[in-house]
Amino acid sequence: MKAVRPLAFISLLLAGFTVTAAEPLDAFPLAQKGMERFVIVLPQHDNGQEEKLKVEIIVGREILTDGVNRQRLGNSIEPRSLKGWGYTYYEVSGSSEVISTLMAAPEAAEKVKTFVSAPSLFVRYNSRLPIVVYAPAGYEVRYRFWQAGEEMMAEKK
Repeated sequence: MKAVRPLAFISLLLAGFTVTAAEPLDAFPLAQKGMERFVIVLPQHDNGQEEKLKVEIIVGREILTDGVNRQRLGNSIEPRSLKGWGYTYYEVSGSSEVISTLMAAPEAAEKVKTFVSAPSLFVRYNSRLPIVVYAPAGYEVRYRFWQAGEEMMAEKK
């Protein structure tokens, strides 16, 4: 067995880290026909801060509505495991039909452009990996951050 020189070993080790840093996004497949891939890169926070954060993923599309009724898409956001990598990505599946309440709108009511979404999904905040979402073409992926308060509640026995 041949000994590896320390300098050569360190360069191989550093080269490995460089490759690994570029790999996470490359590991995710391109979008299939009729779908689009959205990538959310989260900003890094100080140690311990990310544990208090969640990311709400919201998928939907803008449609014309009557401005009175509430609409929702029939889709859902499903977590999927990237085989061989242990990463999670999210796929919008199910019916893209618009579900609406049935309140009578005034006859002269103008149509309003509204962002209509499927039920959102909360995921763990992790700035080390991107959040990858596959959604039907024409959809938008939006997100927002949620933070836990400092105060914790406890039930008494």
